Amino acid sequence: MSRLRFVERTGSTNSDLLDAREAAEGEWLIAAEQGSGRGRQNRAWQSSRGNFHGSTLVRLREGDPSASTLALTAGVALIRAVEAAAPATGLMIKWPNDLLLGRAKLAGILLERQEDRIVAGFGVNLAHAPAIEGRETAALSSVALVSPQAFAPLLAAAFARELTRWREDPVGLTALWLESAHPLGTELSVHVAADERLSGTFAGLGEDGALRLALPGGEERRIHAADVMLGG
Repeated sequence: MSRLRFVERTGSTNSDLLDAREAAEGEWLIAAEQGSGRGRQNRAWQSSRGNFHGSTLVRLREGDPSASTLALTAGVALIRAVEAAAPATGLMIKWPNDLLLGRAKLAGILLERQEDRIVAGFGVNLAHAPAIEGRETAALSSVALVSPQAFAPLLAAAFARELTRWREDPVGLTALWLESAHPLGTELSVHVAADERLSGTFAGLGEDGALRLALPGGEERRIHAADVMLGG
């Protein structure tokens, strides 16, 4: 059962849950503001009041699917929660961890692991779309006004439901992710490293959640970590 705890301000909800060794699976920590919010590759995450900043804990069990596929669980839960919160159209998951509204970033997810504990952190632009150089951003307030307090139980319920599906029907969960993501054949620009950029088309997911990128020459590359942009 999910347990939600709200605080006015903290450094990082992910860090707080990772530090809380006694925290149980299903616990959520939601902050009105974060002083040290972060995204992938240690990028700073702008944490404006009125947006959602929250994290939850998963404790890995014997027999669980690959931990890397929890990113799919988080993505499906996030898009379902946003759909429940507002009549938004044009929502789409972008591998590995972004939720788009149209082609603009609406939300991001950061998963961090410590032994058998994984914390999934969510940042959702409910009220404000931060300015990010080189990236288009969006806020859900362009569609409907939703408070973090109203959004939190929707996300907690969706995550609990999809976590159960991940354990009982991982193939079905992957299918749901694919239904909500950029279609097969979508042109992608993949920045694997500072000096390595690949262009290709989306060819699906590996069993471990890796991106399958079809290259122009006919080869296929498995991508486990990268920045991905729509378009070649």
